Amino acid sequence: MINNLVNKFVQNIWIFIIVLSVIAFYEPGYFAWMTKYMVIFLSVAMFGMGTSIKTSSIVDLAKHPKYIAIGSIAQYVIMPLSAFLICILFKLPTDIAIGVILVGCCPGGTASNVITYIAKGNVSMSVAMTILSTLVAPIVTPLLVYVYAGHWVEINLFAMFKSVVTIILIPVVLGIVANVVTKGKIEKTGGLFPFISAMAIVLIIAGIIAVNAQKIVECGVLVLFIVMLHNLIGLLGGLGVAKLFKMDYDKQTAVAIEVGMQNSGLAITLATLNFALNPLATLPGAIFSIWHNISGSIFACIRRYGASKEEVLEDPVPHHN
Repeated sequence: MINNLVNKFVQNIWIFIIVLSVIAFYEPGYFAWMTKYMVIFLSVAMFGMGTSIKTSSIVDLAKHPKYIAIGSIAQYVIMPLSAFLICILFKLPTDIAIGVILVGCCPGGTASNVITYIAKGNVSMSVAMTILSTLVAPIVTPLLVYVYAGHWVEINLFAMFKSVVTIILIPVVLGIVANVVTKGKIEKTGGLFPFISAMAIVLIIAGIIAVNAQKIVECGVLVLFIVMLHNLIGLLGGLGVAKLFKMDYDKQTAVAIEVGMQNSGLAITLATLNFALNPLATLPGAIFSIWHNISGSIFACIRRYGASKEEVLEDPVPHHN
């Protein structure tokens, strides 16, 4: 019963994000304090992700290195590059440009695994890609931000590396170790940690909306359009790469969703820690968090319908008892 409720919450997290974001917008006092604890919230979310990583998922990295590597490389090429080009094309203000690039340079988010499951995609491959992109993030993310965001501001590479290690790598590794040490008992806690992780992300977004309520009125429409475009490029770009390498339908779905859905919570936290002089840099990450769950759910429904048609085509002859 508890497991089902937790799964429903995680699968429909975008609804809770929207509801709390609306409340935070009109009553910022309830949520503004949360921005002081963003590092803690995101670290808890990453620890939760670590506890959900099974040995079999690690084995999948070794079993299917080609497709998993292709998906992760596509993510770190398509999203950062498209973010940079969008910023240049639309001549975005410095703060917004930094935020968009931060989103593009982050690893895949755990929400992609849930959306892939809903879409009838290859879940084990999705999880493996998320693990790989997360584990290499301490090196890749700061370097990409340095290359692309350096066009607008000076980047402290070491400070960003330290931030990603502290917020992502250490909590994830601790989560994996905790699961191994307890011999999987954490995994059997009825979905407690996935719930805590999802709730942490919801609170981070609500906090950002609360402290930027007035600024959202001024530039929210622009940022929403940019975020929607960036996300669409990720989904279609990932799908295109998967088709180019002639992956199966379920693998195409996994790659498309993984590329299009970013760890926007990390983008928000990195903006807060490393770009204090550019307060609006947190806004693209917050709006991306809301939008990519909505677009991901829509994309999942389309791919799920396609997956059902594929199953019919593969088994055209009716069976008789």
